[in-house]
Amino acid sequence: MITHQLGRLFSGLLLSLAMALPAWSAPAYIAADVPAARLSGQGTFRWFGLSIYQAKLWVGANGTAADAPLALELTYSRSLDGKKIAGSSADEIRKLDIGTPAQQADWLARMSALFPNVEEGTRITGVYLPALGARFYLDGKLLGEIADPAFARAFFAIWLDPKTSADGLRKDLLMNAAAR
Repeated sequence: MITHQLGRLFSGLLLSLAMALPAWSAPAYIAADVPAARLSGQGTFRWFGLSIYQAKLWVGANGTAADAPLALELTYSRSLDGKKIAGSSADEIRKLDIGTPAQQADWLARMSALFPNVEEGTRITGVYLPALGARFYLDGKLLGEIADPAFARAFFAIWLDPKTSADGLRKDLLMNAAAR
């Protein structure tokens, strides 16, 4: 009798726990660009101890293979100027020594024209589309595209390249990125 009651209690606890866990299914706009999207990992980017944004990496069946689409979702913890976001992105690309100076200047101009100012809670999602470039969403709505595959590789290298300046965040994002 006691064993049966404990079994029912345990089953009830497991069901309650399963219902309490967040659903990790990709938002529709990510699922449209990244077939079979699943959360690979997440983490927080900090600068001098201050939280700048929370990041989530969504990958498809082929993980982070060079020809596989993926999405990086950044939810900002503070207000930032869009031009500053573009400038920081360009600086990171330069530190990784990706592209020519002319490409880097072009990429900075295109990011500066596209990236908006953000406030706490603003979400910008970049989608890597290997043969096409990168598509960007602001709070789930299409913001724009940069149709340049070389730019897309350089932009996502900011977080995913082994030489990134944010190695701890990279490890968090790639936690479950292996192809399935």
